[in-house]
Amino acid sequence: MYSLLTVAALADISRLLCDLIALPSVNPAFYSDLSLSGEQRVAEFLSDCARRAGLEVERQAITADRSNLIVRLSPSGRARRRVFLAPHLDTVGNPNYAKQLKPVISGGRIYGRGACDTKGSVAAYFQALLAVSKSGPRPQNTEIVFIGLADEENMQLGSRHFAQTGGRADLAIVGEPTGLNVVTAHKGDVWLQLRTLGKAAHGATPHRGRNAVTEMARIVLALEQDYADLLAQRKPHPLLGVPTVNVGLISGGRQPNIVPADCVIGIDRRTLPRETEATVRREIQTFLKKQNLHATFDTLRTASCEPLETDPSHPLVAQLSRIAGRKTTLGVHYFTDASPIAAAGTPSVVFGPGDIAQAHTDREWVAVKQLERATSILDRFLREQP
Repeated sequence: MYSLLTVAALADISRLLCDLIALPSVNPAFYSDLSLSGEQRVAEFLSDCARRAGLEVERQAITADRSNLIVRLSPSGRARRRVFLAPHLDTVGNPNYAKQLKPVISGGRIYGRGACDTKGSVAAYFQALLAVSKSGPRPQNTEIVFIGLADEENMQLGSRHFAQTGGRADLAIVGEPTGLNVVTAHKGDVWLQLRTLGKAAHGATPHRGRNAVTEMARIVLALEQDYADLLAQRKPHPLLGVPTVNVGLISGGRQPNIVPADCVIGIDRRTLPRETEATVRREIQTFLKKQNLHATFDTLRTASCEPLETDPSHPLVAQLSRIAGRKTTLGVHYFTDASPIAAAGTPSVVFGPGDIAQAHTDREWVAVKQLERATSILDRFLREQP
């Protein structure tokens, strides 16, 4: 047995996830319809459930209209340990978003927007917290804090704000679809904008101008081929492999009969531990200079997205891995809220039901058995705290 959860409690987890899917919470950065965007409906629903269970509830303001949800289970004795449970409440959206708010249970799966990314984790984390608060053994000296984070899908405003104002914990478990693997490392992410400048001229006399698009084309090929090859030859990180680069955006020129005087690209450079935006920028500038290629640089982010690397032998990480039945921890290539929280001093891991391959898809789903097992694992982990 993984925990003290009853059959009825495990059935409740599916109902809870369906309720969460039905509540629209698409990130406002991706959806302008205010009736469907924002995390407030999910936060209010969970707040009501938490208050009925006798838990402490707080809304931590981030901006004028967005906030993190904080739910605390205080220990019966003096708090000597603290654990964060930190899934995010927002989802992505698309033109079919309204249809994806109708949860469907079929073939042992729950379908709907956010089913795996990451309302499945929200449901599992929250249900485990409720179960521990209601009955059976509960920690005497460990404070458990559920943090429903806002804005993970865009700028991670929720985790960044909480990391600076919410204090530290002995461990943060951050919700993402990891297939119930315990993730202790993920890559960072640097977004850079490169610009080439040319000289405009009539398209009938291109020799009188200087084509910024042509110059940028050389840069794109150099980055995607030679620079990418250099990255692939580096010594791989044991959990993350090698760094990567991707040119994801390009824009240049005004119309076909004008020699373009300006061209811009946006690049995504995935980083390993101990790489920073500053070192990556210098590295690419040096690489282009050696190729006799020239561009100006700017950042496309307002905050850094640093890699995550948590010691797998940390006692609480080892305890969670043991309960989850995992002999080793894993690394992933995507960025998560674990990074800002870890950077503020709280050892952090990523854990949750579902497969990242299902995230953001039109037919997003999570397996009911994984959802139930995630809840049981977390229930047992929390009850084993002192």
